[in-house]
Parts: sequence; C-alpha cells; structure tokens
Amino acid sequence: MSIRQPSLVRLRSASLCGLVCLLLSGAPASAVEPDKFLVRTTADLVALCAADPNQENYVAALHFCHGFASGAYQFYSTIAAAIPNERFVCPPNPPPTRTAAINEFVAWTKQNPNFDSAPPVDSMFRFLGTRYPCAPGTASR
Repeated sequence: MSIRQPSLVRLRSASLCGLVCLLLSGAPASAVEPDKFLVRTTADLVALCAADPNQENYVAALHFCHGFASGAYQFYSTIAAAIPNERFVCPPNPPPTRTAAINEFVAWTKQNPNFDSAPPVDSMFRFLGTRYPCAPGTASR
C-alpha cells in the first residue's frame, strides 16, 4: 500500500496543477448554449447570429444562422415567384449581402425586444418586410 499512496498523491497534485493552469490559461469563452440550436424563438436565432468569435462553437453558430436565414429566404422567394401578388419583401438591386442583412436583423431585434419570444421566421420576415417593403405596384417583380 505504501507504493500506491505516493502515486495517488502525485496524481492529485498533478490534477490540481492542471486545473489551475487551465483556469489561468484563458480557455475559450463559453459556447453558445446547445438549446439555442433548436431555434424555438427569435432570441435563440439572434444568439446564434450574434455569437462571439471567441465562443467555442462560434463557427457552428454562425453557419447555422446563415443556413437558417438563407433557407427561409429561398423558400419565401419560391412562394413569391409562384404567387407574385403575395410578395411583400423587395430588396434593392443589388441586394445586400447575407451577412449585412443578418447584421441588420440582429440590430433590429435589439430595438424590438418584444419579438424575442416570437417564432424566428415570423420575426425575420417582419424585419425584411419593414426594411425592404415592396413599393405599391411592384409586388410582382
């Protein structure tokens, strides 16, 4: 038993030392909460779109945000092309970049926190319809 005892003490000391080094080393910032990836609310989507580049899963959050926004807009575009009179979002030509539009959406949500608990697609298109409304008579373009 005397042989195991020093090994256990060394192991505990090494573990404690490693923990202290990890805490002092400037470990990556906390990750975006995994529940945010379920995108149940506008606040969830915004948390992904506005993730800090130092967060552990920043790349995943940003790509999820862009994929969500792009997919929703492509779906809308398909429906609007099939039913032109239903079009209510008319971006300028040339349209803003995806990143610019998402950044504007994030800023809009900060000015409109009453939509934080709303479904994210609803808030996204409320923003787009407000930011890029169709002029009267141009809904079919």
